[in-house]
Amino acid sequence: MGSLFEMNDTLQITTEQGFPKELVLEEHIKNSFKAEDFEGKIFEFKNKPKIRMYQIPPVRNFLVQSVDGKWIYWGFIHILETHHNNREQTTSGKFKIIYIYTPEEMKLAHRLIDRNKETDCFGVM
Repeated sequence: MGSLFEMNDTLQITTEQGFPKELVLEEHIKNSFKAEDFEGKIFEFKNKPKIRMYQIPPVRNFLVQSVDGKWIYWGFIHILETHHNNREQTTSGKFKIIYIYTPEEMKLAHRLIDRNKETDCFGVM
């Protein structure tokens, strides 16, 4: 007997799952956000499919926004809490932002980290 769970270093979520509404790509491109802009703010995500484990602080996780099947790498977070719903097989939790990529870093991040052309939001590959 055993249990199935996924170990992740990336929190990839949609707006519905709790991606921070404050992080708007168009605004970030015009006037870059910094992690300091969100100091002390705790964000929540919910109903991420499957039972998942994340890197624990001080190890970082990537924060990725999923929009229409495309991924936008925003930077680094620390996962502060996770909660598993074993019946529904979902994971929820809390995180804080520790680094936000510059717009230039965002364009390169997918190519350097992920390399899946199908999910590349910026199409720079």
